Amino acid sequence: MQIRSAEFKCSNTRTEKLPPPTLPEYAFIGRSNVGKSSLINMLTGKKGLAKTSQTPGKTQLINHFLINENWYVVDLPGYGYAKVSRSSREEWERFIRYYIRNRESLQCVFVLIDSRLEPQKPDLKFCSWLGEEGIPFLLVFTKADKQSKVKTMANVAKFNKAMLEYFEEVPAIYITSSETQEGREEILATIDDINKGFKSTYKEDTV
Repeated sequence: MQIRSAEFKCSNTRTEKLPPPTLPEYAFIGRSNVGKSSLINMLTGKKGLAKTSQTPGKTQLINHFLINENWYVVDLPGYGYAKVSRSSREEWERFIRYYIRNRESLQCVFVLIDSRLEPQKPDLKFCSWLGEEGIPFLLVFTKADKQSKVKTMANVAKFNKAMLEYFEEVPAIYITSSETQEGREEILATIDDINKGFKSTYKEDTV
């Protein structure tokens, strides 16, 4: 897939103000500081599209980016970050989960995992929730350039083993690096394949 255009459309905390669900959407989510904004910029080929920050928990909104004028990247707030108030964290989680459960044009969730770390409970807990809700999701291991391939694959294997305590089989896995663009073509090819089968069922309320 070639990315011809990528533009910011809107930010919201209210799901009723999201764009009409007429185009396929792909949500990206992970623990704070997992490299989500850098990955989105790498995938879209537009540096600065998603705002990167050294401050974990920066993203506090549902951000929609329109790609090629026919599908959306959706940047969701990170989970598992402790240095915010409990009420703020609970509010984030509530609207994130509502969006994931109810957004009819959401095709799948890309769950980002830091490849440098051994399995983390927040990641496993979130994946388990997606499984319980029947939400399609894929695993994206980030920052692969920060260590050896052997170390990356060892941590991926450990995560797979932990996932098999919750699932009969592990979803598709992508190894990525925002610096080297590793994994870019594979993720875009997956999105392209899903887009080909998308048919909107949305009917605008004319009353």
